[in-house]
Amino acid sequence: MALWRAYQRALTAHPWKVQVLTAGSLMGLGDVISQQLVERRGLQAHKTGRTLTMVSLGCGFVGPVVGGWYKVLDRLIPGTTRVDALKKMLLDQGGFAPCFLGCFLSLVGTLNGLSAQDNWAKLQQDYPDALITNYYLWPAVQLANFYLVPLHYRLAVVQCVAVIWNSYLSWKAHRL
Repeated sequence: MALWRAYQRALTAHPWKVQVLTAGSLMGLGDVISQQLVERRGLQAHKTGRTLTMVSLGCGFVGPVVGGWYKVLDRLIPGTTRVDALKKMLLDQGGFAPCFLGCFLSLVGTLNGLSAQDNWAKLQQDYPDALITNYYLWPAVQLANFYLVPLHYRLAVVQCVAVIWNSYLSWKAHRL
């Protein structure tokens, strides 16, 4: 509980920084889980650079973009009723999620040094399956998130659930 209170104080004092660092940390954790539990690389074969890339993506892309999106979404649909939460989830999953996922996978490919042609081919291969998998998890999570969670905690809640999702995305994005 002391750790949670410290997190709340930091979030209150520096909301943007804490949200971005939370996203980066949990993206990195997702990659560690992917490499160690899914791919079973072992510590000797762990690709530290890959984990650092995921941390960087969390801090430089996921945190700012998703955190900013939640602010925009709250301005577009300011209420907190069940109907408002449903509208937010539909807009999030129907508009934002497909675009965000495509950008994320493309960015990972670019950071991994893929040529534009190879990146496009990988995106065509991975995107449909990743988007379908997204729809198994995120609509329910986001509906609860938009209905039950205050705006300043939404990114943290999503990133905690996303540790497993990030493991999947890291595995999907780094599969050759």
